[in-house]
Amino acid sequence: MKPKRKRSSPKLVPTAIAYDFDGTLAPGSIQGHSLIPKQLKVSASDFWNAGKVVAEKNDADEILVYLWRLIERARALGTPITRAMLHAHGKGTQLFNGVSEWFDRINVYARERGLKLEHYVISSGNEEMINATPIARHFRRIFASRYLYDVHGHAMWPAVAINYTTKTQFLFRINKGILNCWNDAAVNRWVPLKQRPLPFTRMIYLGDGDTDIPSMKMMRTQGGKSVAVFDPDEWEDPKSKDKIFNLIAEDRADFVVPANYSEGSHLDITLKGILGKIAREEADYRGE
Repeated sequence: MKPKRKRSSPKLVPTAIAYDFDGTLAPGSIQGHSLIPKQLKVSASDFWNAGKVVAEKNDADEILVYLWRLIERARALGTPITRAMLHAHGKGTQLFNGVSEWFDRINVYARERGLKLEHYVISSGNEEMINATPIARHFRRIFASRYLYDVHGHAMWPAVAINYTTKTQFLFRINKGILNCWNDAAVNRWVPLKQRPLPFTRMIYLGDGDTDIPSMKMMRTQGGKSVAVFDPDEWEDPKSKDKIFNLIAEDRADFVVPANYSEGSHLDITLKGILGKIAREEADYRGE
């Protein structure tokens, strides 16, 4: 009598959530909490406003301007920007409620439904700072602005600068499984939709507003889902309400929820619902 063949467990289906960072996983800008006011000795609002003036006057990209101004301001104070400095200021970044426990919990939820959930960051903020946060270990890849360093370890030039439109490039990199910043030939090469490691239909984008609009819109047109979040503490600010109104009225996002990642929150239930839909559609596709 032949022994019964052990049935293998069904293969988990790769699925991804791509997050903006500032205003999505953490309040405000990651540089504004301590790097700018404590290290550069200037208020965050003054720093950002001055950067806008420089960008407009020189018809320049604001992200490149802020990366340059961080270097110049630190150098003028005699404390050049280093990885260690950015790491130190990123380490204490405050996160929204529930973020610290979110990843393990939502991974289990996805796995129980046959999905292998991967997490990515696509941010204009400093990669060196985001890598220092306690949640960095949960991301398969952090795509964010970062520096090249000289032989002394001092930041000398932007290596990567991610603005609101270039964010979409990194969604295609995830879609095609090209998890680097340099291989443009590979990301531009045509790959049949069925051969891509992570179809957009199994991707979710989380962002908090203006700089995420192209990514949210593109995700929707490609068959994925976009979720806009907002800081609950800023709900009474008319600008916050206007932003949310426009995201819905202009058909940018599928859902708009408070940035509270706690179990049972609006965001928690919404993301679980989307993952449940992805799992159901995958089961239907496989004929289960």
